Amino acid sequence: MQKRKLLFIVICYSIANYPTPGLAQAGVKLSDNKKSIIQFVDSHQEELISLSDQIWEFAETALSEHKSSKLLADYAESQGFSLKRGVAGMPTAFIATYGSGKPIIGVLGEFDALPGLSQKANPVKEPLQEGAAGHGCGHNLLGVGSLGAAVAIKELLEQGKITGTIRYYGTPAEEKEGGKLYMARAGVFDDLDVCLDWHPDLETKSWVQGYQAMIDLTVEFHGKAAHAAWDPWNGRSALDGLELFTDGVNMYREHVRPSVRIHYVFQKTGDVPNVVPEEASVWIWIRDSKQEGVNTVYERVKQIAQGAALMADVKHSITLNSGLHELLINRTGGRVLQQNLELLGPITYTPEEVTFAKQIQEASGVKSDGLDGSIKPLEETKPDPPGGSSDVGDVSWIVPELSLMVTTAPKDVPWHSWAVTACSGMSIGHKGMSYAAKALGMTMVDLYNDEELVKKIKIEFNERKGDQTWKAIIPDGPPSIPVSSVRSN
Repeated sequence: MQKRKLLFIVICYSIANYPTPGLAQAGVKLSDNKKSIIQFVDSHQEELISLSDQIWEFAETALSEHKSSKLLADYAESQGFSLKRGVAGMPTAFIATYGSGKPIIGVLGEFDALPGLSQKANPVKEPLQEGAAGHGCGHNLLGVGSLGAAVAIKELLEQGKITGTIRYYGTPAEEKEGGKLYMARAGVFDDLDVCLDWHPDLETKSWVQGYQAMIDLTVEFHGKAAHAAWDPWNGRSALDGLELFTDGVNMYREHVRPSVRIHYVFQKTGDVPNVVPEEASVWIWIRDSKQEGVNTVYERVKQIAQGAALMADVKHSITLNSGLHELLINRTGGRVLQQNLELLGPITYTPEEVTFAKQIQEASGVKSDGLDGSIKPLEETKPDPPGGSSDVGDVSWIVPELSLMVTTAPKDVPWHSWAVTACSGMSIGHKGMSYAAKALGMTMVDLYNDEELVKKIKIEFNERKGDQTWKAIIPDGPPSIPVSSVRSN
């Protein structure tokens, strides 16, 4: 009878709705403080899920995240944090702080959605509202998971079990303007000892591969309108300039390094066929593994724009919208994150969640093999990151940045898609959020408890940074706030 009871307990443990730590791993024991982090996240799980689901429903895009920002800031304030709102000229940016003295540990939280990715929490494509925004990058999970870790650390500070300061950064507009760039330029990260972040993903790992550097610009051509049939010789086509420019860019692709990526969309091409277009513009992004590589391509692209304007006999202008630095990796901190992932053990899923994941995969046209909640080994850092850019990269040039990826969606589904939105609004995403909060909190415990560890992380940071000086690649002044967004929190 006792054996049957024990078997029943084991089965219940294995199919639990939310991840629990692998306490039996290799004889390594959790410290009392790390146990407290796990217990806090577990006991506040429904609260955190409610916050995440509300932000998922708000689905607010860059710098319009008023409800999402207020929800997170108000929650932090209710937990005893002091608040600074409207940071760096952005109404939806805020900083929540608790404690005093060193070390000062920061954690980043995003909450913006993506345009056009509205989706119900269903395993088939079904928008909540056609054409509306949705959390196809899981930022509803990201911001709440980071805040969950910060509040768990606050509990330990309040109880006197650790000393120092915890600071949560509510960082808006990661998907567009790059809110962290403006916050970084304002100096809000300058006094941190270490900063942490996480991101929803298809796998769970300590992230030591980085992000690409990027420059975001708009190229405009200015011509002269004329009747396209009656007197086209009197016109000067801005669209000709635009087409010559993109032809030149596409020919240039043969002559760039394999790590370079160039992508663009036309913004203005004319209004009607029978008028020679007077204005035309293209929005273009240039990426490479390092900022210096981006700068090389950028200079050539500017020359191509000038040449295109000469050939079309039109004028041109180039507007630098923003730029992102590559992520400066910190393997010392990455190893600490890895150890805590291994302490927690893999994420487990219910049969219903696996079925949901396979249906998502089938609908997305990829192999239907479910979810991967395993802990990936710490990888060797490759010379070139796999792709994608983030304003977290700029923070990493100011303070040592430790980055984590956690499974919140099925294997191989396309990111920035309805499939990720669906998973971000149900238990698959919730599990990843809960897991991230625990892993981040446990890693922070190590930082608060081990002064020598913080020193080693800083030594690596200074060695990798060298004599390079960080400067934000953004226009003067605050970012352009959407007209519909100009209102009080």
